[in-house]
Amino acid sequence: MKLYCSPFCPYSHQVRVVWFEKGIQADIEYIDPANPPEDVIDLNPYGDTPTLVDRELVLFDPRIIMEFLDERFPHPPLHPMEPVARAQARMLISRIERDWFSLLNEIESSGDKKGAKARKLLRERLIAATPIFASKPFFLSDEFSLVDCALAPLMWRLSKIGVELPKEAQAIQIYANRIFAREGFQRSLSDVELEMGALSETLSA
Repeated sequence: MKLYCSPFCPYSHQVRVVWFEKGIQADIEYIDPANPPEDVIDLNPYGDTPTLVDRELVLFDPRIIMEFLDERFPHPPLHPMEPVARAQARMLISRIERDWFSLLNEIESSGDKKGAKARKLLRERLIAATPIFASKPFFLSDEFSLVDCALAPLMWRLSKIGVELPKEAQAIQIYANRIFAREGFQRSLSDVELEMGALSETLSA
């Protein structure tokens, strides 16, 4: 098994959180997604990251990779076993991607004016979700799950993209620090992401 990933892409980071939470002993190779090596292009028609190779199997969608790793390495389980709860978790991840990660992508790829608008909207949406973060130790769950793996890279990047949370959003800060303190999350950080650590101090409450 081998994982090709970007050292700064949040979607690669999602997969690495799962990877290290599971304690997977296999190779991770960091690549430049703007200039992928030929072997990645041969494996993945899009040449993007993350790309997972497991014998004859090649996967290159982060959500599919996350679920595959959870099933391939069942302990500790990160997805509910019950079908309704599993579907609800999948919908949460989908909404996080649509409502929050879409704005992260816009902030990172847009100019100042458009980026500022997306930054303001992301901040407002997160603040509106404060009661959700306050309701359980993890995101709508008593246990750490794939939903938290999907959300963690966004939390880590908030300060880098200039999204500062007010005091009334302390529940989000507490949640983020709980995730950041996990050994699996700490091990998931690339050198590039480690440099964001100083910027993420504004999330310490």
